[in-house]
Amino acid sequence: MSTDNTQFNTLELQAEGPVARIWLNRPELRNAFDDEVIGELSRAFALASGKADVRVIVLGARGPAFCAGANLNWMRRAADFTREQNTQDAAGLASMLRAIHESPKPVIARVQGDVYAGGMGLVAACDMAVSVDTAGYCLSEVKIGLIPATISPYVLRAMGTRSAQRYFLTAERFSAAEAHRIGFVHEVVTADELDAKVDALTKALCNASPAAVRACKKLIDDVSGREIDDALVAQTVQGIADIRASEEGREGVQSFLQKRKPNWLI
Repeated sequence: MSTDNTQFNTLELQAEGPVARIWLNRPELRNAFDDEVIGELSRAFALASGKADVRVIVLGARGPAFCAGANLNWMRRAADFTREQNTQDAAGLASMLRAIHESPKPVIARVQGDVYAGGMGLVAACDMAVSVDTAGYCLSEVKIGLIPATISPYVLRAMGTRSAQRYFLTAERFSAAEAHRIGFVHEVVTADELDAKVDALTKALCNASPAAVRACKKLIDDVSGREIDDALVAQTVQGIADIRASEEGREGVQSFLQKRKPNWLI
């Protein structure tokens, strides 16, 4: 396993074959983020997404908490920001979340501990999430007079509008089991089972066609929430035609018919 921490103070980037792992690594601060963490996460995802041999990215965290939201010192500084400074600050967070969400590689959140406020955005921006059963979740912003604005596009997609109407407004802490019930996380496991479940997902993703996985991520964004009209139907018809005619599409079908492994597994 290679580890590249030369340009990171707050996290680790590890690459082992087709799997890149990004670790939030400020356990003494419960992995709360600030402008430095946001910048480093953006760079780490750009690096991992740009590695040709990487097929999957896992976002994890060191210590007892996954992410406690915003760092208190950062919040103290932000309290004196002008509106323009607040806009620039929020734009950095929005850009980082978008980099996670739009990564051409599938991203798995490995949630080993509590997730609060902006940390909810990190989990929601990932394609899938596996949570330890002892983790607690909370959208705590309204308790201090704020709103989860920047993370809302991702959190709403993950938990749905109806659940957001409760948890955005009440700032209640809820359990991993509830996070699973409302669709915010895909799996809930014990601490001993966490890595095995994440590894099972990485294996499934690595067995799939890389081009098809990228195309599926785009397909979900293109289709989700849209009216089923002539334009959408035409777009989906074009999508399957394009992938069938692609190199990996042809190879996948031929390997299936010939009962052999496709070339991306050789």
